[in-house]
This record gives sequence, structure tokens and C-alpha cells, in this order.
Amino acid sequence: MSYPTALPSEELPDKPEEACAVFGVYAPGEDVAKLNYFGLYALQHRGQESAGIAAFSADGVRLHKDMGLVARVFDEEILQQLPGDIAVGHTRYSTTGSSLIANAQPVVVPTKLGSLALAHNGNLVNPEQLKESLKNDNYELISTTDSEMIAVAIAQEVDSGKSWLEGAKAAFDRCQGAYSLAIGTPEGLMGARDPHGIRPLVIGTFGDNSQHYVIASETAGLDIIGAEYLRDVEPGEIVWITEQGLASYHWSEKPEPKLCIFEMIYFSRPDSIVNQESLYSYRLRLGQQLAAESYVEADSVIPVPDSGVPAAIGFSHGCGITYEEGLIKNRYVGRTFIEPTQRMREVGIRMKLNPLKDVINGKRIIIVDDSIVRGTTSGKIVQALRDAGAVEVHMRISSPPVTHPCFYGLDTDNQDQLIAATQSVEDVAKKIGVDSLAYLSWEGMLKATGEDPNNFCSACFTGDYPIEIPDKMKQNKLLLEQNVSS
Repeated sequence: MSYPTALPSEELPDKPEEACAVFGVYAPGEDVAKLNYFGLYALQHRGQESAGIAAFSADGVRLHKDMGLVARVFDEEILQQLPGDIAVGHTRYSTTGSSLIANAQPVVVPTKLGSLALAHNGNLVNPEQLKESLKNDNYELISTTDSEMIAVAIAQEVDSGKSWLEGAKAAFDRCQGAYSLAIGTPEGLMGARDPHGIRPLVIGTFGDNSQHYVIASETAGLDIIGAEYLRDVEPGEIVWITEQGLASYHWSEKPEPKLCIFEMIYFSRPDSIVNQESLYSYRLRLGQQLAAESYVEADSVIPVPDSGVPAAIGFSHGCGITYEEGLIKNRYVGRTFIEPTQRMREVGIRMKLNPLKDVINGKRIIIVDDSIVRGTTSGKIVQALRDAGAVEVHMRISSPPVTHPCFYGLDTDNQDQLIAATQSVEDVAKKIGVDSLAYLSWEGMLKATGEDPNNFCSACFTGDYPIEIPDKMKQNKLLLEQNVSS
């Protein structure tokens, strides 16, 4: 993962950055490129760096990808140049590889059976070993992503004489880490998850006879095109969609479900469905549990928009303190490459969030957010609330302290940049300028899922990584344990 070199460290995002989105459509007779466009549009929150679509027709595969948002990368003219019955799409946020057009996805690789197009959400933890094995067979990599390595590994297996399905199975046995994949081929559409299912992947159907299929990172991607949620792709499963319909293969002997808990807390859209309910409902329960654990007397509960809204409503319900909108978000602000003036730097957070003074002035405020990573933005929000007249500011966080980096496809940065990894709760409260600070307990977070707590990866809170991390990779991102604050 790399940031633009001109971006000062104090302006780095104060959240774990989004994962990527994958989307695949098998729909003979439909405008699969346009369907893919709208699916990616619904999943734009998962990656804003680049976007791409590859479409398969009798003439082969056609690919268009570029840097930028989905609406910038595609228009009607471009989509008309992507005919076919199968399409695979991707939006990217770089967690491995630089921010370059060469690293945009889908990755298209030729094989003896025709080209494949692969879209990947996740991170491998054995890229060096996989890369070395590919080099030994004279496969030339053109990008710096582990996603291309997976695609080339499949091509390598197919070129050795295996079928698409056999080749994918053999390649996955060589890949360690997190990967949810949408793979297009001339014969059909494939979806796959690693044996832990760390990153999400769902299946939907649409059409008169429900013979058209969609694979997407979240159910919100299904909703936008009118597809009906069928089920999740299971950990360690390959689904293979052809003219014969959908077939399922469990290639991993011992799948161990470990869905990333941050998908539940923050990354996935609140209207997406996980475990038969919307994530909005789960986030309400997080807020209610947080109120039960960390009540404080106050006049108003306000959220950090938009991610803190459901938890703040739940907190208000849980403690009986009035919920109010106290910060208004500028929804058209993204990362800008125009340098702000020094005065604007001093104003800080107000480019994105502006406080309502008549709501805040003279009140004791509880501000609710889903996480604190570096603490930079939190401090600016607190100062803006005090400038607007808040007499007390209490911060409540609907997740535990983030103390460890993610190696599975999210950007939580190195451990020394995670404020809770080296500072106590009291020190963090002092640094961001609040009267009190409380995080949701790890037990409370998992209890609110209503599921088996062992089915989730919560390594960013505990350091308990379900997939073993190589020592070299650990050394690049982890502090010595004796330096980590408990």
C-alpha cells in the first residue's frame, strides 16, 4: 500500500482504508457490462483508486480499466465496446502494489484455453514464494500485485493440461492468505473464497427463470441491479457458473470461517445483508452494547457521519439521551491534490465536517464513532465541537482499540502508527482532547453478532492472526511485543 508522497502524515486517513470490490455477471443476452458498471457503482465505497471491467464474448475478452471512480472511468460509449455474456469488474484500493494503472484490475492473462480475467479482494501472505515459483516457469509479471500472481498461477496450471476448475483448485493450494475472487473465462464465471472466508463474497440470481447469476462483494451490489440474494460463497468453496447452471466445489478439506469483523463494523454498507440481517441492525446493537458498558451523563448523542450513525442511534436508544445531528458532512469531498492554504489547514476538519453551533453550544456532547486508528481526525473533530460551544465532549467508540495491523486486505498501516498500540486509553483521551473516552469491549463486539464468536477474524484488536504471517512480513509492520501497550 502506498500513499502519494506529497500527503503529510497528519492528513492520512484516520480509518482503516477500504478493501476492494469484486463483481461478476453471467447473463447471456443481457448487457453484462452495464450491469457490472452499476454493481461497481454500488460498491464504490470499497475502493476509489481505480476501476475496471472485462467482458467475454465469442470474439474473446475486452477490457477497460483506468484510475479513478467508476463514474469517471466508464461512460455509455465505453460500455458499448464491452459486449458479451460474462463480465468481471473491480474497484481497487491498494493494499499491495503501488497506485499505478498497471496494478488496476481485473487482471487478464492468456492461457491455452483462452484468456481469464480475475478480480481479487484480499491479500496473500506468501507472495514472495508464489512469485518465485512463477518466475521459475518463465511467467513474466507486469504488475506489483499479488492479484496478478493468483491469475498467473491459474494460467500456469491450465497450461499444464488441467481444466479451468482443476487449474483453479491447484492454484489456490499454492496461495496462502485472504482472497475472494471473481474470475471470468470463455466457458463461465467462477467465484471463490479462501478457506477462512476472511473477505466476503455473495451470489445472486435474476431473470425470468433465475438462470442469470451475479457474484459480488456485498448484497448491496445485488440490490442495485434487481438481483435476489441466493447465498454466500462459503469459505474454501468454488462456484462455477456455466450454461449448465451453478455448480459448487469445496476445494479446502478444513475450512475455518473467519469473516473480518471490520466488515461488520465499518467496511460493508449498512444496507448489506450478513447472517440474514442488515449490518445497520448489527451496528445498532453495537451502540446499545456500548451504552450499557460506558454510560456517561450528557445532553446529546451525535454521530461522526456517516459511519458512526447507526451506533450513535443505538447508543441513544440504550441510554435514553437524545440523538441529534451535530456534524454535517460535505459528501462531495474526496482526497484532493490541490494544496489547501495554511489557514485552511488550521481550520482542519471543516472541509469534510462542519458543526451545527446551535445544536452543540452549551451542551454536554457524546460523540460516537466506529473506530480510532491514528487519532488525527478525532482530535480535530473534538476541537471543532469545543469551538462550536460544547461544554463537555465525551467520545464513545463502537469497536475495541485497534492495536495490530491487518495483513489480509485492509490498510491499518504499521503498528507504530496505531495510536492504541502504544498509548493507554487515558493517554489517547488526553491527546484527542476529550473529557472521557471509552471503547466497546471485544466481548461486547462479538456478542452483538449473535453468531459463534470463533467465526470472525478480530486480529486487528487482538493480534491473533488466523492465517500464519511470515516473520519477514511481521517485521515490516509489527512492533516488538514489549513495546505494545496493553
